[in-house]
Amino acid sequence: MVCPVGFIDSQLARFRAELYDFLRIPSISTDGDHAGDVRAAAEWLADRVREAGLTAEVIETPGHPIVLGEWRGAPDAPTVLIYGHYDVQPPEPLDEWTSPPFEPTERDGRVYARGSADDKGQLYMHVKALEAHLATAGSLPVNVVFLAEGEEEIGSPNLVPFVEANRERLACDLVLISDTEMFAEGLPSLLFSLRGLSYFEITVKGARSDLHSGNYGGSVTNPGNALAAIIASFHDADGRIAVPGFYDDVVEWDAETREQIAALPHDDEEYRHELTVDELTGEAGFTTLERLWIRPTCDVNGLLSGYTGPGAKTVLPNKAMAKVSFRLVPNQDPERVAEMVEAHVRTVTPPGVTVEIRVIHGGRPWKAKLEGPAFDAAREALEEAFGTKPVPMGGGGSIPIVVDFEEQLKAPALLLGFSLPGCNLHAPDEWLPIANFEKGIAALALLYGKLGGGG
Repeated sequence: MVCPVGFIDSQLARFRAELYDFLRIPSISTDGDHAGDVRAAAEWLADRVREAGLTAEVIETPGHPIVLGEWRGAPDAPTVLIYGHYDVQPPEPLDEWTSPPFEPTERDGRVYARGSADDKGQLYMHVKALEAHLATAGSLPVNVVFLAEGEEEIGSPNLVPFVEANRERLACDLVLISDTEMFAEGLPSLLFSLRGLSYFEITVKGARSDLHSGNYGGSVTNPGNALAAIIASFHDADGRIAVPGFYDDVVEWDAETREQIAALPHDDEEYRHELTVDELTGEAGFTTLERLWIRPTCDVNGLLSGYTGPGAKTVLPNKAMAKVSFRLVPNQDPERVAEMVEAHVRTVTPPGVTVEIRVIHGGRPWKAKLEGPAFDAAREALEEAFGTKPVPMGGGGSIPIVVDFEEQLKAPALLLGFSLPGCNLHAPDEWLPIANFEKGIAALALLYGKLGGGG
């Protein structure tokens, strides 16, 4: 096998410049005003995949398009499906960005831009690793299906139907995903779990209009107060979720996994200091990492009610709304959780108001055993690229399609990411370490070679 690492080293400046062009496209999938930008990002990515040496096409869906690339010149080698997404989260609040969210800016060894870590930067590493092999050897050590969607940030509504309809074309031996993080700087990681998701919009409605708080306060139920009571009912005093039946399907993790988590170099005080909070809280009886990775959670993601402008306006709002997410763990099902949450909300809603509950999207949790040739190859590649043995870790976030890939394609998923904790995913000043972008390309190129039997 021709080693492509030298080629990668010689092209890093170009690779970064191309990535920055990619990051300048505001491909915000949740905002209809940016539909043209999402399409532009898909076309841009397809062009770069072709330039790398694969075939590529932009495939229409009822929503945003899918980019599908292919290289099938190694008939005796395994097939790897590489998955990622080119859509990004909205950048708001804009005034909290140090530099514009869609103008990549380098500071202190990092590139700051929306999508730098989630997931354009990590997805583009694969494109460049593939290019390195094709430029140096004229071929790839494995067959490749490159699948990038533009709807991950809105729950991938059209990806599962696409996978179901194209199982034969997408058939593979391994699903490879880089949309997660390393445990710490300089410490690469392999993921053994992801949490699922059940996401709701809860709207409480009261009187026909806002009311004067003096003339009407005390005679009607305030939707803002009612919503606060509903939210307060989601947890008990020990930080456990108080929805009846919520824990019925929660898997209690084995002692070996909990011991591996405990052995990781985590310091609660450093973590607290980094977040600038006075105290770490959560479900009683579990460590911080366990709370993040193997326990379910409930969190308010947004609130809207009444007057929020400067100064005072004494009104009873006629409506209050909250966006609430539940992170799920094996073997919780988001549809069953949605039924339980809706029943609970209707039970605790005070009289005098009506409540509407809308399920926005959901996804199932994922769990893996880090065993077998593919995981061994990944360990070796990461150690060669970063000079350190990788560690196992869980993921607190959700990638709903992972379970669907495994079920539909009958292939295991291998998740190795290159962002870091604190990269501000979904928040202002999102960033990616430039060194991780560069070493990540080398690690992926090495991994392809090992998966193909070389090295």
